Amino acid sequence: MKNLLTPSDRQEIISRINALTSDHKGQWGQMDAGQMLAHLQKPLELALADPKPPRSLMGRIFGPMTKEGVFGPKLFKKNGYTPPEFKITDAQDFKTNKEKLLTLIERFPKEMPKVGLVHPFFGSMPLDQWGEGLYKHLDYHLGQFGA
Repeated sequence: MKNLLTPSDRQEIISRINALTSDHKGQWGQMDAGQMLAHLQKPLELALADPKPPRSLMGRIFGPMTKEGVFGPKLFKKNGYTPPEFKITDAQDFKTNKEKLLTLIERFPKEMPKVGLVHPFFGSMPLDQWGEGLYKHLDYHLGQFGA
């Protein structure tokens, strides 16, 4: 499985982001390209947060049951669930969000090993699982916009 910690996989994602323009339209969903780039920052910001938010009660109950579907090889379903704190509905500057996202992607392999690995919903996750999950999320949304 591809992983944001793997240099070639990370470079593939960076190239796809660099190929994206504000004119790209989503093939499903309601976000425009600027909103999508802002949305993609949220899981990376969570990964790099130190300390991470405490585990939620819902995460303690449902996290283990849903973890395999999110981090396994199955593709995400179109128009799937988005946590409210990850929803982006207001207008976003495409160029600014593209730059911020690329910066977060570059920071991830350097800084992630230095922060806690407990996800607030899914619980303890090895570093590789963080990299796989983030790659999968980036790939899903870039594919949504044809990049």
